[in-house]
Amino acid sequence: NSFFVMTNIIKTENQIEQRCPEYPFPKAICSSDKSCKKGSVDINSHGIQTGRCVYYNATVKTCEVRAWCPVESMENPPDPAVLRHSEDFTVLIKNNIHFPKFNYTVLNIPEKLNTSCTYNKNTSPHCPIFRLGDIIQEAKENFSEMAIKGGIIAIEINWDCNLDRWFYNCHPEYGFRRLDDKKIKPGFQFRYARYYKLLPNGKEQRTLFKVYGIRFDVLVFGTGRKFNPIELIKNIGSMMSYFGLVATAIEIAMCVGNCSGCCKSPFYRLYNRKKIETVLNPRQVMYVSYVDEPHVTLIKKPLKTSLQHTQGSIVESDLVKFDDAGGCCPSEAEENDDNEGHMLTRPLRQGAFSPYLPEWCCCGKCRPTQEYHEQLCCRRKEGPCITTSQLFQQLVLSRHTLNKALLYQDPFLDLTDDKINNQLRHLAYKQYVRWRFGSFDLEDRAVVPSCCRWKIRDAYPKADNNYTGFEME
Repeated sequence: NSFFVMTNIIKTENQIEQRCPEYPFPKAICSSDKSCKKGSVDINSHGIQTGRCVYYNATVKTCEVRAWCPVESMENPPDPAVLRHSEDFTVLIKNNIHFPKFNYTVLNIPEKLNTSCTYNKNTSPHCPIFRLGDIIQEAKENFSEMAIKGGIIAIEINWDCNLDRWFYNCHPEYGFRRLDDKKIKPGFQFRYARYYKLLPNGKEQRTLFKVYGIRFDVLVFGTGRKFNPIELIKNIGSMMSYFGLVATAIEIAMCVGNCSGCCKSPFYRLYNRKKIETVLNPRQVMYVSYVDEPHVTLIKKPLKTSLQHTQGSIVESDLVKFDDAGGCCPSEAEENDDNEGHMLTRPLRQGAFSPYLPEWCCCGKCRPTQEYHEQLCCRRKEGPCITTSQLFQQLVLSRHTLNKALLYQDPFLDLTDDKINNQLRHLAYKQYVRWRFGSFDLEDRAVVPSCCRWKIRDAYPKADNNYTGFEME
């Protein structure tokens, strides 16, 4: 799967086994016999030292060795290369592949081959005859420079085959790249010798060749594809079982309905809400509403900081904003006789801010707590507390409103019972959730802000003043 082309050569002729001076590399240079150790061999030496220091030429002395003499020169190869014009050589590459699964074999040589063609990426991409200079050029190298010390070039043959009759396509694509590193010991060379005997004494003699050149490695890889109806059925079955194709189709249908305007229907809203409830862990789901934001925030991560500062995802909602709550005010005919509903859109005067105000509180009405899930204010930014609004007084705190709601549920309820405060307090929580969250199925997971919770507790306290905290008492 490879071939070698010689481009440069260093030839050492008429070598005979005898004693001669070593080539003058640093460790072989000497000044006297003491510098040469008999029997020693260096990694760069051509033979075994005899222990003598002799003249290599008129000016340099080196250690004498027993080797093939004269020893090979360690000089750089000739520049320019001796066989630099070998770039005009051409090579015919024959390659066939076999796909055993389909019992199919194909050859890279076309049936009607023009033997005078030469590979060209654009004009003749399937011609199997390659000019060496073009190969080196496609590998983004210079042949004249590479010919001096040699190198290694990869010829890649990639088969990407479609074996179906109606879409048949099975032709090789050729690619070229250099394999040896130009910075770390570039080049490619090796040595070989030709031996013969001298006449009449018959002593053996040789000529040593150190040849440089380019080794071309042919690398073949590829893929064969063919349609199989049985495999298609198996893949469809696997897709349905592993990825829930039916559930995916329903989800796509719902999305199409959303794009066409069906999202405004109560059914689509209920579908979205129930889908979220099914996926999430109820213990880690909390809904939060701020008076200065027109949406509900869903928080489903374990809390590592206060609930006020935890980031969540926005849930669509038709909430009544704090600053335009007058749109929900009852008519004059529905107002109470004690005039509880007057001026509902204007906030009441705020009280003094507590000196022990928690850093997560923005309205000045919250109370300190160590529990992260209880550290929630009615606002995102500093401003008036929602408890100071007339609408909060009427919808949440008004005893007259709450009494009517309790009597609506139980017409024979005794409103003078000592434990009626507990029912009024629980109902006030629900009234706040229905008002701010606009949904009846969020009561168990909607969080009432600290300021509102304590306002309700102060209005309808427990007898022992002992509250359970985050959960409903």
